[in-house]
Amino acid sequence: MVYLEPDQHRALKARARAEGISLAELMRRLARAHIAQSRDLPAVPRSVYNDLVGLGASGRPDVGDDHDAALARVLRAKHAR
Repeated sequence: MVYLEPDQHRALKARARAEGISLAELMRRLARAHIAQSRDLPAVPRSVYNDLVGLGASGRPDVGDDHDAALARVLRAKHAR
C-alpha cells in the first residue's frame, strides 16, 4: 500500500494514462529505475558523516525544526560533487 499526496496521485495517473499502462505498472517501473540509479551512486565518504556531527552547532536557530531537510542539504551538497 502506498499513500500519495493528491497532486502526486493525479500526476502519476495522468502519466500512466499517457503511456498506456496501469498506475501499478508505472509505479513498478519508477521503483525499478530508482533502485537501479541508487546502485550507481558512489559510496558516501566518511568525511560527509563527520561533517554532519557539527551541523547542530551551526548557530542556526532552525536546525532542530527542520533537521531532515538540513541533513539532506548537507548530504546532497557534499555527496553530489
